[in-house]
Amino acid sequence: MSRYASHAGSWYTENASVLNEQLSEWLEEVPPTTEKGVPIPVKGARAIIAPHAGYSYSGPSAAYAYKCIDIEAIKRVFILGPSHHIYLPNCALSRCTEYETPFGNLILDTEVIGELRDTGHFADLAKKEDEAEHSIEMHLPYLYKTFESKINSIKIVPILVGALSTSQEQFYGRLLSRYLADPNNFFIISSDFCHWGLRFQYTYYSDDSDLTVQLTRKSKTELTIPIYQSIENLDRQGMSIIEHIDHQEFVSYLSKTRNTICGRHPIAVLVCALQELQTNTSTPAMKTPEIRFIHYKQSKQVTDVLDSSVSYASAYVYLP
Repeated sequence: MSRYASHAGSWYTENASVLNEQLSEWLEEVPPTTEKGVPIPVKGARAIIAPHAGYSYSGPSAAYAYKCIDIEAIKRVFILGPSHHIYLPNCALSRCTEYETPFGNLILDTEVIGELRDTGHFADLAKKEDEAEHSIEMHLPYLYKTFESKINSIKIVPILVGALSTSQEQFYGRLLSRYLADPNNFFIISSDFCHWGLRFQYTYYSDDSDLTVQLTRKSKTELTIPIYQSIENLDRQGMSIIEHIDHQEFVSYLSKTRNTICGRHPIAVLVCALQELQTNTSTPAMKTPEIRFIHYKQSKQVTDVLDSSVSYASAYVYLP
């Protein structure tokens, strides 16, 4: 059973030739090293965090994450995306065997999916629900393009992550940590960052003093810094906390700011998996994982409460 590429032709072009040109152009624009001088692709990278909006908005930002992937040892790619269309109290697996892209079909690893299903901790996605969700699909063309030279030896494990509790995030992190520890596996974590504006019911504003408010149409708050700078400060605080690989710190940040990071649960599962490797692995190389954000962008620089924007951030995860 094949999952139809339901967002091709709307969120990104369905024309394979045009899509290839777009992805190639965005990937070529990524510098050969990070701002800290780390060569790209990143040797030892085991995961990325990348956005999932329409390509006209987030495509160039996602390229920064995908360019970090060193494909040599990878045989299997896990993709963790948040659920936007159905309420999901746990995580869910696809019943499909192939996922369609304009470039060709990606093959699901039904053996590993079966292992996960057998734990009893995953729901099954109906095909209609699978095709309605965009958070995983938006990564498939980039994935295909990145692994094109060895596409016949790559299989994928899509996991839709629901509205998990803190303890569930820890549980799924522990469960997936053994897969993350395997250098033949790679993880893609799908997330946009702050969704700001009245249409998102989120208008947090802070000027770096003690002033933290929710702006309204009738707000008389004096804006000492532009709204877009407040949004960036908020996101960068969250990005820094994610880099600390401290699940409780990330949970506390979200509780305090309520930042509308749609992939907060997949990110939290990743952080918990890394913490599990740090504390329980017998392999010394697993003691110092790193998450490094290398790109940040907003869809629009908001200057008025009637404006809105979505933020996009890209990162790689390094296991020395």
